[in-house]
This record gives sequence, structure tokens and C-alpha cells, in this order.
Amino acid sequence: MIMKWLEVERLSVADLLEDLTDDEWQRETLCTGWTMQEMAAHLTTSTRTGWRDVLVGAVRARFDWNRMEDQKARALAAEFTRSELIAQIRATAASSKRAPMAAPIDPLVDFLVHGQDIARPLGRVRSMPLEPAQAALEHVMRSPFWGARKRFPGGVLPDLPAPDLLMLATGRELSTPGDNTVGNSNTRSI
Repeated sequence: MIMKWLEVERLSVADLLEDLTDDEWQRETLCTGWTMQEMAAHLTTSTRTGWRDVLVGAVRARFDWNRMEDQKARALAAEFTRSELIAQIRATAASSKRAPMAAPIDPLVDFLVHGQDIARPLGRVRSMPLEPAQAALEHVMRSPFWGARKRFPGGVLPDLPAPDLLMLATGRELSTPGDNTVGNSNTRSI
């Protein structure tokens, strides 16, 4: 089931990226410092990152995971055009390949959350399917990688829908009524 959800999300995010105007393409996402181009580049890496990439990237980034992801996204954004990045996402939509150490559901979390990171600062409403969001939230709450345990000590969650909880658990702030922005995330590794 995860792979079917992931394929749908990858294709949906590719559609969203394709629909952006030239101005929107250059705007910043919720991941501080990343434009839509850099986000698209980041989203191409889940199926194209191997052990060698992780080891070399980690050394170059002085073992800072976020710095490594940032450097990789910026390099890919400079190397590939908008249409090439979107085509790469589409071409691997059904791929089960994932980065080393990533759980099978991690790429789904990435696309669910980053789809919002793209849409929300542009004032676009992007629905998040409930069942995949619930599965992603359960994973994020168990995994040490995402930082949700620090955000929700003792695993106590506020009474909110799973999509909102997933965004909070991965370091995003929810917007207030009438506000189309959401607080920035300094976590680029998701």
C-alpha cells in the first residue's frame, strides 16, 4: 500500500511543480533558504542516493546531515532545468528504491510534507490524504530521525487531524486563519 500512496504523491507533487508560474518557481518554500527549484532537486534524490553518495556527502558536509542535504539539493538545482527535475520525479514515481537507512515509508513522508512546503507559502491549498498521513505520522512518531519525540515529549499529541499533526511532528508550524504562510522549518533532511 505504501508504494501506491508514494506513486500517487510523487506524481501529484510533479503536477504541482509543473503548474507553478516562473515567479512561483523562484519563491522560497517552507524549508528556509530553499526555492521551489531546490526543493524539486531534493525530491529527486530519494531514488538516486546510494551509500557512496551518503558517505562522500557526509564527509564534505562535516557530518552535518542537513548541510549535506542542502549542498546536494543546491548542486542538483544548478545542474538540472525545471523540466528535467520534474521529469526525474515522474520517471521514478513507482520506484521502490530509497536512500540508505531510509525506511520504506520515509519517501512518502518526504513527499507528503514537502508537497505542503511547496503549496502553503504560495497560498495554494493542497489536500493530504488521511490514510497515508496517519501512516506517515505513526512512523514519524516512532523514528528518531524526524525529531517528533522532542516536539511531542511522551508522545502526547494535540487533538488535530493527522495531516496537521504530521506537519507539526516534522517541524512545521500551522498557519492561523486567514494566513497562507506557515512557519519555516530548519529541517531540510525530510
